[in-house]
Amino acid sequence: MSWMNDIPLFSLIACLVCAAVSSVLKARAARNVTLGLLTAVFAGAVALTARGVLENTNVTYWMGHYPAPWGNEIRFGILEPFLTALFSGVIAACIVGGNRHLLSDVEEVHLNRYYVMLDLLLAAIQAIAYTNDIFTAYVFVEISTLASCGIMILRHTGRTTLAAVRYMIFSLVGSGLFLMGVIILYDLTGHLLIVPIHEKLVSLAQSGNYHLPMTVSIALMILGLGIKSGMFPFHFWMADTYGASTPASSGILSGVVSKIYIFLAVKVITRVTGTELFYETGLQNVLYGFGIAAMIVASVSALRENDVRRMLAWSSAAQVGYIYMGLGLGTPEAMLAVIYQILAHSLTKALLFLSASSLSDASGGSHSFHDLQGAALRNVPAGIAFTTGALSMVGIPLFMGFVAKYLFMTAALHVENKALLAVVALVVSAILNTAYFLRTVIRLWASEGNERFSPFRPSAGLVAACAVLVLANLAVGYYSQPVISVIQMGINLLG
Repeated sequence: MSWMNDIPLFSLIACLVCAAVSSVLKARAARNVTLGLLTAVFAGAVALTARGVLENTNVTYWMGHYPAPWGNEIRFGILEPFLTALFSGVIAACIVGGNRHLLSDVEEVHLNRYYVMLDLLLAAIQAIAYTNDIFTAYVFVEISTLASCGIMILRHTGRTTLAAVRYMIFSLVGSGLFLMGVIILYDLTGHLLIVPIHEKLVSLAQSGNYHLPMTVSIALMILGLGIKSGMFPFHFWMADTYGASTPASSGILSGVVSKIYIFLAVKVITRVTGTELFYETGLQNVLYGFGIAAMIVASVSALRENDVRRMLAWSSAAQVGYIYMGLGLGTPEAMLAVIYQILAHSLTKALLFLSASSLSDASGGSHSFHDLQGAALRNVPAGIAFTTGALSMVGIPLFMGFVAKYLFMTAALHVENKALLAVVALVVSAILNTAYFLRTVIRLWASEGNERFSPFRPSAGLVAACAVLVLANLAVGYYSQPVISVIQMGINLLG
């Protein structure tokens, strides 16, 4: 089945073609093209993931007429198509579930441009996941940045425009730092393909030469990606970005865009430098400290928030903190927890943003907790969906969030010099999560004050999207072991 090796390239080309086609279509037709594209990409990625599990091997796809180290390559094993399937599925759910708000938040004449941006964003996500060239990754990081700003700013409100500008400033700073790291890396190694870079870095490390510039280049790349993904203390853009966007964009930005940057950081650590060389630099201790701080500081910010969407944004910053704490622990068990957290957070945050927007619709369009009193009784499907996502975030057994927290706790206990602080942070963060999520859930289901608003009927698309995300959360949480096994196989192939 060598024809399957062509799927990543043809999926990427299909995204670019669909973007061009959607630019001249009416909004409804452009939406159908994008949903069809997402379905095809999802199916292809699932097929590649299944083949990767069966064959347990990497595939390197040589592009163009020039071999390594001068040519360009695609390389994939299990994690690359696995995350591509995850992200394309989440984007599709956000489009379907957030369609009512898209029709009201974006002018019809501009709505096809929204789908053009999504097609380009999907192309960037796939390229970042599959590429074996560090400069190609940078190019598509920039495309992802522009497309992400596009799906924000098409909602024409002053607050959204301000949030989009702030997001672009932070994103461009992150991209610039990443590019500086790539330039230094190229100057040191003379290569842009990841495998030759890694071999040259190992050789330089063994010779004892250029240790400082190597450390600086790696630090710049990780810092740049950290800023773009919302790593503490560069996470303050998240509340306005996620809070001011249309719900579909909030779910995509939180559940997908920030996670692909994190996966690229994982590739830098495991494949560009190699885990041993990376942890010799000591940079993992910085990530560990930032992650611990984010888990507490962002959770406190969420607890103090009176707007449900901004609360979810601060919660996203805290959950990203879990990931960077895991990268800072520097063990295979922690890396497993990191990838599982990407999966859990992507599915759960999309569910929470979509259901929160529908609960706000049942409360006169308000996002404040005071007006959301009894919203789940007026909009039961959204109330059930939000409650499911909240219980997962808190870490109740049977949900994905519990498995993620358990994996982080287990990983932390195997690192003696970091175990105590990590465990304390996990416990404190879990308590804070419980405080602000359960407070919200109790308010949503409280009958007092419910008479101020009429019952609300959510759209069929939102009910369908939330149902799929709820079932996925329960299924992956309950049958977590097969998923963990697949992720572990993928991690083994990643290095």
